[in-house]
Amino acid sequence: MMEQNAIKEQAARAAVDALVKSGMRLGLGTGSTAVHAVRRVGELLREGKLNGILAVPTSFQTSIECEKWDIPLFSLNSKEIDGKLDLSIDGADEVDPENRLIKGGGGALLLEKVIAHASASYVVVVDESKLVAGLGVKFPVPVEVIPEARVPAAHALERLGAEVTLREALRKAGPVITEHGNLLLDIRFKKAIDSAAMEFEINRIPGVVENGLFTFPPQWDLSPVVFIGRPSGEVEQRLARKER
Repeated sequence: MMEQNAIKEQAARAAVDALVKSGMRLGLGTGSTAVHAVRRVGELLREGKLNGILAVPTSFQTSIECEKWDIPLFSLNSKEIDGKLDLSIDGADEVDPENRLIKGGGGALLLEKVIAHASASYVVVVDESKLVAGLGVKFPVPVEVIPEARVPAAHALERLGAEVTLREALRKAGPVITEHGNLLLDIRFKKAIDSAAMEFEINRIPGVVENGLFTFPPQWDLSPVVFIGRPSGEVEQRLARKER
């Protein structure tokens, strides 16, 4: 049986090997699983098996890892990208049976959602511990808010049935500050939620910038594919239930 980090690495490598092609405009995600996808892309570039990759990172962490592997970096606003990505690969904190997600444990949810929306195809890599029957009970949903909205947004979230905690930093006194200068409220629910409705309701609260529910509404015309690493070494490729 494989240990967890090796499972994550195997799932990420499988996704890159199956789907990343030379010349792609490629979104690269953040976190302990997505970093393995970044490294695999870097390996394939160094080996000459990929070329012409135009990478858009979702965080400083990802940018730095790309620099280590000499992966060419761009932004969504670069003329070479023109706001459109062929494929993005990212991790997730929870995945439900319809492949709806909670993301943002690493604090990069805002750009992660922007990049997902800009992608023609979207791939999520996880180990099987991230699979849940319903979102928002086991792992908190992060909500990014402007600093001035911290208290009123928290009260509004409580009225939606959430337990709210301001995310505190490690190795620094005080709260986590996102890369866009905002705060994170982590919210939990006592029972499974209607995640699509909750994503919409949270984003209606004044001062909320974005939240970590990724439910892929119909107008996005995007359904993620999830690569699931198993302790046996198997990697399962799962489409959303509605597509099966």
